Amino acid sequence: MDFRENEFVSILGPSGCGKTTLLNIIGGLDRYTSGDLNINGKSTKDFKDCDWDSYRNHSIGFVFQSYNLIPHQTVLSNVELALTLSGVSKSERRERAVKALEQVGLGDQLHKKPNQMSGGQMQRVAIARALVNEPDILLADEPTGALDTETSVQIMELLKSISKDKLIIMVTHNPELAMKYSSRIIKLLDGKVIDDSDPLDKNVVEPIKKPEKEPTKADKKAAKKERKKLKTSMSFLTALSLSRNNLMTKKARTLLTSFAGSIGIIGIALILSISNGVQLYIDQVQSDTLSSYPLQITKTTASIGEIMNTMAKNHEDSANHDKDKVYSQNAMGEMINTLMEETKVNNLEKFKKYLDDNSDLKDLTSDVQYTYATTLNVFTESDSGVMQVNPSTLLEDMGYMSSTQMEAMSMSGSMGGMMGMGTDVWSEMIDNEELIDKQYDVIAGRLPEKYNEVVLVVDKNNEINDYVLYSLGLLDPSSLNGIVRRAMAGEDISVDSEQHVYTYDELLDLKFKVVPTPDFYKKKDGVWEDMTGDESYMKKAVANGTEISVVGILRPDEDASSASISGAIGYRHDLMTYLIDEVDKSEIVKEQIANPDIDVFTGLKFKTDETVADTDSSSETVSDSTADTESKADKTADSSDTDKKAGLVAGDSSMEIPEGMTEEQYKALMEQSGASDTGELADMGMNAMGSMDMSAIQGGDMSSLTETQKKYIASLSDEQMELMKQMLKEQSDTNADQLANSGKYSTSNYDNNMKTLGYSVVEDPDSINIYPVDFASKEKIIDIIDDYNDSVGEEDKIEYTDYVGLMMSSITSIINAISYVLIAFVAISLVVSSIMIGIITYISVLERTKEIGILRSIGASKRDISRVFNAETVIVGFVAGALGIIISYLLTIPINMIIAHLTDVPIRASIPVSAAVILIAISVCLTLIAGLFPSRVAAKKDPVIALRTE
Repeated sequence: MDFRENEFVSILGPSGCGKTTLLNIIGGLDRYTSGDLNINGKSTKDFKDCDWDSYRNHSIGFVFQSYNLIPHQTVLSNVELALTLSGVSKSERRERAVKALEQVGLGDQLHKKPNQMSGGQMQRVAIARALVNEPDILLADEPTGALDTETSVQIMELLKSISKDKLIIMVTHNPELAMKYSSRIIKLLDGKVIDDSDPLDKNVVEPIKKPEKEPTKADKKAAKKERKKLKTSMSFLTALSLSRNNLMTKKARTLLTSFAGSIGIIGIALILSISNGVQLYIDQVQSDTLSSYPLQITKTTASIGEIMNTMAKNHEDSANHDKDKVYSQNAMGEMINTLMEETKVNNLEKFKKYLDDNSDLKDLTSDVQYTYATTLNVFTESDSGVMQVNPSTLLEDMGYMSSTQMEAMSMSGSMGGMMGMGTDVWSEMIDNEELIDKQYDVIAGRLPEKYNEVVLVVDKNNEINDYVLYSLGLLDPSSLNGIVRRAMAGEDISVDSEQHVYTYDELLDLKFKVVPTPDFYKKKDGVWEDMTGDESYMKKAVANGTEISVVGILRPDEDASSASISGAIGYRHDLMTYLIDEVDKSEIVKEQIANPDIDVFTGLKFKTDETVADTDSSSETVSDSTADTESKADKTADSSDTDKKAGLVAGDSSMEIPEGMTEEQYKALMEQSGASDTGELADMGMNAMGSMDMSAIQGGDMSSLTETQKKYIASLSDEQMELMKQMLKEQSDTNADQLANSGKYSTSNYDNNMKTLGYSVVEDPDSINIYPVDFASKEKIIDIIDDYNDSVGEEDKIEYTDYVGLMMSSITSIINAISYVLIAFVAISLVVSSIMIGIITYISVLERTKEIGILRSIGASKRDISRVFNAETVIVGFVAGALGIIISYLLTIPINMIIAHLTDVPIRASIPVSAAVILIAISVCLTLIAGLFPSRVAAKKDPVIALRTE
């Protein structure tokens, strides 16, 4: 059967004769099992699903008996829907929909819902929807079956007017209406045409002729473009609009479903909020303490973690024997070997140059502090003598620690200070006045401006620890000598517990003396002797030291959570550079540098790699004997000259009168010395020389001489004094040469001696302390160090210690582990709620089955149907996630109140914005996944069956 392009065809027949099936086949909702459907001379046998969808959308308009309007959409939205699938722009879509509604007389009913209209009005809306896309064919299935007579007539008149321009095929049981309004009537019975009132003259459609030539690329491109243009597709926004409107009709159920889905989100959000509060607290602690505990890079470093791991692994690997006996375990050897393997020497000289040349470092740091092995020796003077202030010996004097333990603590540097166990009260200030101004208030005086100026630091209560007072000599430290030992022995002891008060002026009057380490040594008999045990010598050394003045008193600011000055006395960095320079200029250091193979403290040679370490006792005896023989020979050879010089100095009468001295002068010398004759003068001279400190004469220091010795020295002429000094120098050189060539070796080495003397090179620091501005800057500084390590060889790579990071990272790891476990448990509820949402979505599919049929009838594809229900799950997931975050934010208020009540730690639970966004995204994704199965079920539904569903 054939149809004209514009006619009104009515199909009549009893129920079940195939009228609606014929309509559905023409409309592309049903598939024919035999025969063919030709559209504009083109067969549909090879049509795919997308071709049928496009055909229904562009060529067919359906008018159903039950109207089949989507109840949750407005009149205007129902009509616009077909245009949406066609990809028509929003403005054009609205214009055409309004025009179609005006055409059916509903121009004033645009925003009503279908349930607010009469049956006739709803059918008019259905006709407007069928016409809006300007289809070639309008299929009406019993359009008046649910209408009264008057309304039926109005609808039929409307359809008749439309048939002037379009083909209308109407199925009806009312032959009167068909006879009155139709231009052609076809009668069916048992699926066959039994009558056709106005058939076409030619009922056979000629087959489609194949093109005479193959289509060109341009033809194929044009055809493809046309098919793409006609292809239907529902945008995701349209799908969201449909689903949103549907969910709004079931607000209570949607809200309950979303709340159920949000329970898991709430649990995870609360865990993250507490975890984030703790992490923010940790970050704040890190940030506040960066000025006290920097990134530290020492010249010699070892990774304690690597050492422990290696030792643990070695221990596990060593247990490879039977357990029938008891075996020794080489723990000490493994420890030493592991320590040697894991200990690394950093090339700080090269790294310092890299830091100095890095322009970005200045903006990232509060200060870069270079420390040196040079010891800051500080003393105070009093009537009773001198007292060492720094390094402090108070704990050692108390009997609390041995000198070895004190030295170990001093070597621990920043680590000791970090653990609150530092023994020294003097510390170097950060070279950042702005930071110091933020952290401290100057309550008296000013900040130091010169190398010999320091500040005294009190606490927030204007108090000074009595340990500091004893260490600085403000309280008598001698009262504490041996107090720990005496207490442990059960003696009754008493400690001054009185609170002492000092005025600012008293503290600002404090003076100290800094003495370079080389000044502790005095040269005697060709070697340098440690004079720290000589009280008179130390008094003079301290008196000649550099005076240090306290010029200010600092108190930590009330709002400061950390302080950068670790000691009670803060000094400038240029004090250390001044001290380094003084050490470098000292005679003992110059001598050691000039003789790098000789120990200046013993006169012995240092051992070298080529030196034989030990010899047997016999060879040593022979060597010593030979040395003694040679020494005696040397002495014998030089005895004549030496005796002559000694006799001349002593005034021996048998000696010749020195050249240039008359006999009268010689006699006058005897009279001046008080000797009755030359023999007595000789005895006096020899006795005086026997007990005289010869090095004092060399250095011009007469303070250590007795009155007799001073009297004797005064009696010597200039020539005699010069002769004496020459003799002493020769004797010193002889002693030094004999020691150096004795066959024995020093137990020390050059580097240890230089370290003992406090020798340092400014370009080669002993450690580098980098103080980041904040935590973010610290990460960038670490990146800079990593970049340096990547640019140098393995031997020059730098290993550093991040004390704050080491302390906090373990806490962070524990918190993260607990958070992950809790999140894993709560995630179960998230999965359960997602499954529930999937079930709710499946119920929604069953409820919206008819809507599925309507959408398919106007050209929606299976993918479009899936998109509609995916959009619904997305909305539910988004609402669930947002609801969970909102509730979690509200719950953090009482949680923070409880935390504040139970603990003094300033932890405030808060959900990070990024975490909130991620949780909402997770909620959307999980509900989307849960809705994939229901959406696929919806897409596969037969549109004909779906339309019949009530």
